[in-house]
Amino acid sequence: MKDGVIADFTATQLMLKNIIGKVGKRYNIGKPRVVVGVPSGITEVEERAVEEAVMQAGAREVYLIEEPMAAAIGASLDVGEPSGNIIVDIGGGTTEVAVISLGGIVVSHSLRVAGDELDEDIVNYIKRELNLAIGSTTAEQVKIQLGCAMPLMTETSMEIRGRDLSTGLPRNVTVTSTQMEEALKESISKIVEIVKLTLEKTPPELAADIMEKGIVLAGGGALIKNLDKLISQETDMPVYVADDPLDCVVRGAGKVLEDIERLGRVLVNARNKKYR
Repeated sequence: MKDGVIADFTATQLMLKNIIGKVGKRYNIGKPRVVVGVPSGITEVEERAVEEAVMQAGAREVYLIEEPMAAAIGASLDVGEPSGNIIVDIGGGTTEVAVISLGGIVVSHSLRVAGDELDEDIVNYIKRELNLAIGSTTAEQVKIQLGCAMPLMTETSMEIRGRDLSTGLPRNVTVTSTQMEEALKESISKIVEIVKLTLEKTPPELAADIMEKGIVLAGGGALIKNLDKLISQETDMPVYVADDPLDCVVRGAGKVLEDIERLGRVLVNARNKKYR
């Protein structure tokens, strides 16, 4: 997977086949019905690729749900109400921002800047400023421990090991949260801008509801320290991080699967299918 869509069809199919096989053995079921989260900006070609990969992996039926909708359901927002809700889902490949009302997405924007891009920013910063080459796994650990969108009350630091670009030998360096704020600044500002753009496009009556309810952050990127404070400062709105933000999309997809008769209308490709 890359940027939230399939980059290697065969590898994705094999991975899904393995997962579906494990689930089938554990719960003694045949071909399951599957709900898959996809980015809101996905094309029809990419949609068909996802459906085909899951069907060939052993599914009986495949339903697609836009990730911000799944995240909103997983974050326990009442998506069926006529009032407006806004969700910001910062995943691995994409950041999805959506205004949701009456079980549908009213306004949405998808940005291919998210967790993977933040890891890359850290790799590039450490290479440029500290002359040290590190891998994406180390970068992710640094992001989790030190990543922040605004200065922390108390600066934190950690020691990392990489390859010195001058000598080619291993070297240890200490990096700080202040350095990581600088490393992530550009990508974080893009995420903030896409939130502001979505709010600008929101109908006034829904904007009033959002002003009252606030913005909900989901996905792993929601755990970047002080990101909620930065978005709140930039939008003049309250911002909340969902409970267990990492699992919001998968929990939302699970809720739809459990109650597909009631929640089925939120699915992307359910129009020509009957639930059975």
